[in-house]
Amino acid sequence: MKIVVIGGTGLIGSKVVAILRKGGHKVVAASPRNGINAVTGEGLKEAMAGAHVVVDLANSPSFENKAVLEFFETSGRNLQAAETAAGVRHHVALSIVGTDRTPENGYFRAKIAQEKLIEASGIPYTIVRATQFMEFLGTIAASSTDGNLVRISPGLFQPIAADDVAALVADVALAAPRNGIVDIAGPERAPFNELIARYLKEVGDPREVVCDPEARYFGGRVDEFSLVPLGEARLGQIGLDEWLRRSRAAVDAATAPAPGR
Repeated sequence: MKIVVIGGTGLIGSKVVAILRKGGHKVVAASPRNGINAVTGEGLKEAMAGAHVVVDLANSPSFENKAVLEFFETSGRNLQAAETAAGVRHHVALSIVGTDRTPENGYFRAKIAQEKLIEASGIPYTIVRATQFMEFLGTIAASSTDGNLVRISPGLFQPIAADDVAALVADVALAAPRNGIVDIAGPERAPFNELIARYLKEVGDPREVVCDPEARYFGGRVDEFSLVPLGEARLGQIGLDEWLRRSRAAVDAATAPAPGR
């Protein structure tokens, strides 16, 4: 089966491509760096020829409200046109749990616009909404830092490892279209502030995490259930401790001296 992965060289995309290729599928890792650009439309017709499934994992290079909205709307329309012409049978898109519950967040609003385009396209689809990636915990802490303090909401949090995201997205891509939404999340759920404090302690970061009910998440207010699935969700297998262990092992391997030196 031919599968086109838009954003196929990124954090999640590269992992999805590897999984699908290992399964024996013909996979196009679409990216501007190899001449396939969902925003300009360059290379889409050729990439889509004979494709059965398209997995959209592309992300905006800018998170500014107007720019991110334009990115997802433009790329969404271009993909829809190319997929319709090619007769694609299943469109899979990665979105975010809670997009419809945090309207103050411009990025979340842009993802909702993307979802609406997909739902109205007429192409069979599955939208995979994921919780926040463990790989972004450091960025989240940095965005919430006030001096030596990190102000984080006590709302519930359920981060998921990129490896689990990729495995679940690949599984969805090979299944029948749901014409609906699938939520995915990590195996552990706890207050946001507690998980960030745990992460910082494990990586040796001395900043103090303050539980602040008024703290914003990239501009959006976080209530108790803003960032976690409200109903059924498919869960990953990698908890925070295991992810930290793997991350440390990867760093150690990358910095180890070459044999014989």
